[in-house]
Amino acid sequence: MEHKSQKLENSQMEFTVTVTPKDYQKHLETAAQHISNRVAIKGFRKGKAPYDMVRKEVGDMKLMQEALEDIIQESFFQAVKAEKVDTIGMPEINVQKMAPDNDIVYTAKVALIPKVTLPKLDSIKIKRTVKKVSDKDVDETIENLRKMQAKEVVKEGKANKDDKIVIDMNLLLAGIPVEGGQANDYGVYLGEEHQHIPGFNEALLDLKKDDEKEFDLPFPKNYHSQQLAGNTGTFKVKVKDVFTRALPEVDEAFAKALGQDSVEKLRELIKENLGHEAQHKADEVAEIEMFETLIKACNFDEIPNVLVDAERKKMFYELRSDLEKHGVSIEQYLQDIKKNEKDLEADFKAKATDRAKASLLSREVALENKLEVSKEELDTEVKKLREYYKETAEYLENLKKPEVIDSIHNMLLNKKVVAFLADKLIDGERHIHEEHSHGHAMAEADEDHEDHTGHNH
Repeated sequence: MEHKSQKLENSQMEFTVTVTPKDYQKHLETAAQHISNRVAIKGFRKGKAPYDMVRKEVGDMKLMQEALEDIIQESFFQAVKAEKVDTIGMPEINVQKMAPDNDIVYTAKVALIPKVTLPKLDSIKIKRTVKKVSDKDVDETIENLRKMQAKEVVKEGKANKDDKIVIDMNLLLAGIPVEGGQANDYGVYLGEEHQHIPGFNEALLDLKKDDEKEFDLPFPKNYHSQQLAGNTGTFKVKVKDVFTRALPEVDEAFAKALGQDSVEKLRELIKENLGHEAQHKADEVAEIEMFETLIKACNFDEIPNVLVDAERKKMFYELRSDLEKHGVSIEQYLQDIKKNEKDLEADFKAKATDRAKASLLSREVALENKLEVSKEELDTEVKKLREYYKETAEYLENLKKPEVIDSIHNMLLNKKVVAFLADKLIDGERHIHEEHSHGHAMAEADEDHEDHTGHNH
């Protein structure tokens, strides 16, 4: 086997590989065995036909085509190893010559992991600032807890911004009822800004039960319905009921309903929890600043498109998962913002490039500082996941997949990199905490969003 290599722009390399018949004969024999297992050869049981008989039965070209993937896989690996380069993703293969008893010649274009030069870590310091929890913060949390336990009570009189109003509604455009623009017993919390139509809630203020009102409002130009976007609609409403929210008193009964013996104990617990949240937030902010600073201080060779595209796909998948958690489909979201998937991925490019750089510098930090995940650590994490998902057959099945195990390994290694860098660069003691991202590695692997650098920040 021989090869030539040529470096291309955008951190790519092209190999021209020549594989002689002597080099690929063993692959032809393996291919013949595979064919014999699938195809009945006259006079032989499946899997028992000799090489020459299979070759005669199916022909030389069929045999070569069956063996081609293995021939390319082995010879390409040898060429990359000989050049001592690190590649990312799958190569782009172009077979130039292939004929029985002749050399196979093909080209393989592949992206390279770009070289990263790290700065002197001792020269970088990140300040970690923890927000102090005040009595006002505790008061605001208690007020939110009161609202969560509020009871709705029918109100006599006019609705104000603290009330809920229930209406029957009919929407018209140029005097014609809009399909889907009718709603009965539609509840509106007047203190909350209407998500889609500015001014709608304000138009309902001061109405009382049995009142009827007609008013016009313009729809935003980016409204998801093309029929309504930029047009003025006429709303006809009839008030069915007005409810006021009766908030509980902050007393011993309120505290006990939340599992505490007294208001004082409740305030102490809230202050403690807010303190933990402040610590977590300080860690997150410092870690983000740490990576942003390192990215600016590192020297990167040109970032290959395959890496940026992989990060963009991950970002799109993460957005879709987050929307689904809130009951919104990606299709509805794209309709609302008047964009398609390609537009969105284009918008992600700058951030995707930074994420790719973060992955590359994390990889370099791990290599330079010999950070590794042991088999015991990986086995322990997989065992935890098996226990966590013992009732979910789909996830247990996913845990058998090599790509899922690889994703879990990468996440564990990334945690080690973040901890290593934080200990060196961030001033102040970090609030060590475990993040339960159960299922993320499995979901990511299922979506084929692989991080070929071995790291994902």
